[in-house]
Amino acid sequence: MRISLPQACMLCGARARGRLICPACAADLPYLPAERCPQCALPSRGGLLCGACLKKPPEFERCEAVYRYGFPLDVLIQHCKYGGAQELSDLFAEALAERLEIKKLAGPSPALLGPPGGEPSAARFSGGASYPDLIVPMPLHPARLRERGFNQALEIGRRLGDHLNLPCCQACQRVRDTPPQAGLDLKARRHNLRGAFACDVDLTGKRIALLDDVMTSGSSLNELAKAARRAGAMEISAWVVARTLEHPGAGNRAPL
Repeated sequence: MRISLPQACMLCGARARGRLICPACAADLPYLPAERCPQCALPSRGGLLCGACLKKPPEFERCEAVYRYGFPLDVLIQHCKYGGAQELSDLFAEALAERLEIKKLAGPSPALLGPPGGEPSAARFSGGASYPDLIVPMPLHPARLRERGFNQALEIGRRLGDHLNLPCCQACQRVRDTPPQAGLDLKARRHNLRGAFACDVDLTGKRIALLDDVMTSGSSLNELAKAARRAGAMEISAWVVARTLEHPGAGNRAPL
């Protein structure tokens, strides 16, 4: 299916010259700080593992994110997710691909390698030296998929797979139609998602990247990672377009 690009910027209406957003709006997109925890992507001094991840590590070994979830990026994500603007998946996939290529060239994070001569603090993950075996998008429940018409995580994942020459596999399913996470505090989010996912693909020995558009508390990705681990996944990373810097009802540094 061919998608015609808009003549005007999707944010401000100015001439976009064949792009989805104009250069001025692109410059206003809120990038995450360079120094961030390699496991949860929240700001962390020196790019070291944050206290929350040291105390209670998430089920995935690392997290890569491009933007902070805020204006005007939130407008674009809402357009993509609920407004049917699937062409924005290309923009998000391109941004993620650029971030991942930079990380690959930079090599493994020192925070994940651990002290000289010691064991890695996230030993199951090989770091930034290579890409995983496949991308696994965050699944939608069939009822939600019928309502929305498409899964934005799958659309981004497919396009990102094209950029990185990686397969995008719907290895996991959402087996329980959970209420929306928006507005729930951290404890309620965790309870809401228990048993929500299952994997029907054998992931034994696989290095996978779970992909979603936005990571808020990390509860959805954490629960999905548990399902992938039960299916045999050896190394799990989380790739997201945007990361919120505050967890609902929990402040900035709540454990995942």
